[in-house]
Amino acid sequence: MSAIDWTIAVALNAGIILYGIVRGRDTKTSADWFLAGRSLPWWMIGLSLYATAIDASDLVADAGGTYAVGMSYLVTNWVGVTLGWFLLANWIALPMYRAGMYTNAEYLEARFGLSARVISALVQALYRTLVLAIIATTLYLLLAIVCGLGAAAWWGVVLIAVLATAYTALGGLRAVAMTDALQSVVMVVASIALFLTVWMAVDGWDGAEAKLERYEPGLSAHLLHAGTDDVAVEGVTGEAPEAVARRLLLGGELSPDGGEIVTRSPAWLVSLAWLIIGLGYAVVNHTQSMRLFGARSEWDMRMAVVVSGLVLLVLNFTNLSVGIFGRALYPDPSLMPLAAEFQVRDSTFPLIVRELTSVGMRGMIVAGVVAACFSTFDSIGSTVPSLLVRDVFARLFVKDRPDSYYVAVSRWLTPLVILGSFAFVPLLMQERGMLMVFLDWVGAFVVPLLAVYLMGAFTRVHRSSATWGLAVGIAYGSLKLLAPVLALRFDIALMPAVMVNNYASTVISLLLTVSAMLAVSAVRGWEPSSQPRDLVQEGWLRDSRTQIAVTAGSGRPVLVPVLLAGSIVTSGAVLSFVVFW
Repeated sequence: MSAIDWTIAVALNAGIILYGIVRGRDTKTSADWFLAGRSLPWWMIGLSLYATAIDASDLVADAGGTYAVGMSYLVTNWVGVTLGWFLLANWIALPMYRAGMYTNAEYLEARFGLSARVISALVQALYRTLVLAIIATTLYLLLAIVCGLGAAAWWGVVLIAVLATAYTALGGLRAVAMTDALQSVVMVVASIALFLTVWMAVDGWDGAEAKLERYEPGLSAHLLHAGTDDVAVEGVTGEAPEAVARRLLLGGELSPDGGEIVTRSPAWLVSLAWLIIGLGYAVVNHTQSMRLFGARSEWDMRMAVVVSGLVLLVLNFTNLSVGIFGRALYPDPSLMPLAAEFQVRDSTFPLIVRELTSVGMRGMIVAGVVAACFSTFDSIGSTVPSLLVRDVFARLFVKDRPDSYYVAVSRWLTPLVILGSFAFVPLLMQERGMLMVFLDWVGAFVVPLLAVYLMGAFTRVHRSSATWGLAVGIAYGSLKLLAPVLALRFDIALMPAVMVNNYASTVISLLLTVSAMLAVSAVRGWEPSSQPRDLVQEGWLRDSRTQIAVTAGSGRPVLVPVLLAGSIVTSGAVLSFVVFW
């Protein structure tokens, strides 16, 4: 990059960081750190929700994902996330907000019991630190390819992580929400600029379709429409018959010439899986609930998802279509003008930035990706400590210490969470792409939690059913992660091939968890109400409740934000299942 590009990238983000540090000095109490003193307006929460949802993985890793799976992945955000926000703000999070809860895991104890609360906190900590590792890896690819830093790019990643740690640990949610809102503006400008650039490079939608079709007949239909089956092709030419037989234990059929294993997943199953993944992100992920809990009123909470959903509808297309257009320019990773180690689908976004953008624009786009990294580093850096401190540490171990003690523990946990996430990076540097690794882990651990939150909010399942449901769902997910290892190394088919399929396993995980909860309820009885019970708190968990105002509403009519949010969900569904189907 040129000196001008470096100046733009550094200056835009440095100003936002300094602002976050200055405002973070106002944070004194745990209510400030965890909930921003319940003072956040709707527009700030909405932009912060978007900035956290569309992080660097959406700009880099998800572009690598759409390079392979195409428009079907847009269902995740257009339908899954917008529907999740709609349900969260208008139903699921409302009893938590009214009860003055600090975390969404706390709700699970009130509805189901202590074990569900602790499991939720630990699963979210694992899941969100994996996301941090994805952010770090995408940033590494950007700095290595676009900025030409090579292996030294890791030092840049560490520097950004340290800076995010500094203002997050200092200011908590108050600093995070403010910086996220500003960072989202940089992200929006960068996303639109790159989209227009690559759109012109491929001669628009028709040009991309023609280029894809010339390379491989049928490829354009697969990538440019969500309603086509997903076909995964794995080359096995030259492999021993025993090795090929082991691969077939995981599904697929051997081509007539014996050179490929072809696995076909129907379009409806693919779309349903992506919808569940998006729904799980919005409902389970406390980085989303935490922002809503910081709203100054219920009306602000409901209106916030209108802002985030509207921005997401537009920018989901501009962000993720970059991967599809990148496939039109470089239809096979081996055709990318990069060193062999970088010839992977996840390099699509940074390669396009390097090859197609001019001086100044390149700096703006790098600034946008770095801003996206900051927005997620800080979001998870504040969310995971809040879960671990309130739902594990203070709930089970140290229950009655001064408020300042728990704020200090949260601040010290922030660097451990952010920098500790680097341990997941080797797991992500695979040819199959970060998105597929992410899908494995979400299906194993997050989808069962999604089932528990939905069943808890909308049904009267028995109080003990969550523990059993989580046990069944997570056990299946863990075995599914183990199945490929046993098949490829030891020739053991742990479960039928359909249960190992990434898309099918996501749906199966949800159904198994729900079925277990229904079975337990059928035996032990149903709760008189789906509303959570009042928790008997002690020590700091009880005293910290007195720091926040618990209100039933703002006096404004809720119908307008409910209708607006509903129309956004409907628009996403029409785009997914009609316009691009």
